Amino acid sequence: MPMLQSIRWENGIVYILDQRLLPEKIEYLKCTHYEEIARAIENLAIRGAPAIGIAAAFSVAVTSYKSQALSGKKLLDELNTVFQRLIKTRPTAVNIKWAVERMKTLIINNLNLSVSELKGLIVEEALKIHQEDIEINRTIGEYSLPLFKDGCTVMTYCNAGSLATGGFGTATAGMYLAKQKGIKFKVIACETRPLLQGARITVFELSEAGIDVTLIADNTAGVLLTKDMVDFVIVGTDRTVQNGDVANKIGTYSLAVLSNENKIPFYIAAPTSSIDLSIPSGDMIPIEERSSDEVTTIRGVRIAPQGVKVINLAFDVTPAKYVTAIITEKGVFLPKHIKYINSDDKLQKLRVRL
Repeated sequence: MPMLQSIRWENGIVYILDQRLLPEKIEYLKCTHYEEIARAIENLAIRGAPAIGIAAAFSVAVTSYKSQALSGKKLLDELNTVFQRLIKTRPTAVNIKWAVERMKTLIINNLNLSVSELKGLIVEEALKIHQEDIEINRTIGEYSLPLFKDGCTVMTYCNAGSLATGGFGTATAGMYLAKQKGIKFKVIACETRPLLQGARITVFELSEAGIDVTLIADNTAGVLLTKDMVDFVIVGTDRTVQNGDVANKIGTYSLAVLSNENKIPFYIAAPTSSIDLSIPSGDMIPIEERSSDEVTTIRGVRIAPQGVKVINLAFDVTPAKYVTAIITEKGVFLPKHIKYINSDDKLQKLRVRL
């Protein structure tokens, strides 16, 4: 597994790798209060749908760990404030809501326990969510591994790597496993404007792992796809909905259309925690709009005129028709079958081979 972790728990303290400083600095934020973690999520010190889901679980754990509540009911009342705060941090990524609901359900179902026992259960569940994510990522990697052949080239976008998750990553998990097996392949990473997660984070972590990676400007992708320089594209997702539409970092939609036009397979790596079956189609996914400063400045240096109007959408939605397949820890599925992800009997028949 990659050496750096995006987040870890140590005796009631949450350590978050400050990804805003990468690749120049490796520095961890020491968080002892849920508000510190919430702000780290909002300002992208930690980012990536699975990673911020883990951060949400740890927010609940750190609050309960330090709580002076004398009953389970009082503890739940205290944590309701935490739940509400977390849900507001990043509205597009469904993993936060998923983690909050999982933690809340656990607490409600165990209010009969002593406060001490309940606190221990909460911390245990948060750690379990973290460990499960690592295992889920590895399984996604095993399902995507058949894509990797000697001499192949894969393109990816933004960062769906180990630092966006508990470890291994989603889109990058197959890359790490292919590297372990000695498969010779190349990765082309798009820079990902405006915050350059591809340039700063994906290229950093793949280079550290000894994977052959080349960085390109986002608007170079189309040319390379027309020249048969890419065998397939694989990206992550912040939310995949019932009909197979996918919300991911802004620019994913453009890359999917270009891939489709040039008959290049376009894959989504999606842990089931990022699949939201409560929403029927992508046009109903809430899209976060962020500060104009992210577009008008780079690392504090202004690159646009003062007062210019800016649209800074953090995500876009790729319609299911542009997605070749969705790779999950439960197998590989066509987008139209993702609505059956919780029906294990049907899943056995609906899996596809890569």
